[in-house]
Amino acid sequence: MNKRRILLVEDEQDIADLVALHLQDLCEEVVVARDGYEGMRLATSGEWGLIILDLRLPGPDGLEICRAVRRDRSYQPILMLTSKSAELDRVLGLETGADDYLTKPFSVLELVARVRAIFRRIENMQQKTDHEPEASAAIQSGALRIDSARREVMLGEESIELTAREFDLLDYFARHPGRVFRRADLLDSVWGYGHEGYEHTVNSHINRLRAKIESNPSKPELIVTVWGVGYKFSDAQKPAAISPVS
Repeated sequence: MNKRRILLVEDEQDIADLVALHLQDLCEEVVVARDGYEGMRLATSGEWGLIILDLRLPGPDGLEICRAVRRDRSYQPILMLTSKSAELDRVLGLETGADDYLTKPFSVLELVARVRAIFRRIENMQQKTDHEPEASAAIQSGALRIDSARREVMLGEESIELTAREFDLLDYFARHPGRVFRRADLLDSVWGYGHEGYEHTVNSHINRLRAKIESNPSKPELIVTVWGVGYKFSDAQKPAAISPVS
């Protein structure tokens, strides 16, 4: 992954120019696509350190591009921009595989902070893989198997489809069984930022994650609520590291 190239897919020229200007110091190159057609071509034909997608675009929209990237390419971070504040837009973007989202109108300073956080998270993941080989090993907890190298999750014989952030959250939990995390801890460690007021983001991701991996999401056994504190990954069946399948 080239961490220093950003693809910005935004049809509003003023916004695109302003964002590109402020991102120049964070990367080697910012490439701007003005519509969904150009955005789709560039997103699926190149390697990017980050793809920033407007949700509403002429031609293929941000959701279509996000799906194509997640289906056809190796993992690349995606930040979604949406002009609507409706919960449905946010959920659709996250379920499609976006790592994060911002609602227009947004603060350029906050956008820059989010981009820094995404880069920092990816760099930290790479450093852990380079210096701690066990961090990239697959882990098994009961019927649940998490393969960090392939970013795949299996529940028994069933493949579980997770968004990029859901995978990162589950992987982080499973590598720290029994440890209780506050929402702010998870925002800082998994999202890369801990802004006050975003704790609801953790709640919604955990609810969606439970719906996918728990046999009874209303009575979770893997990701457990510690009332008044936060969440933990149950250590009843302590995850064991296993060698990745070659």
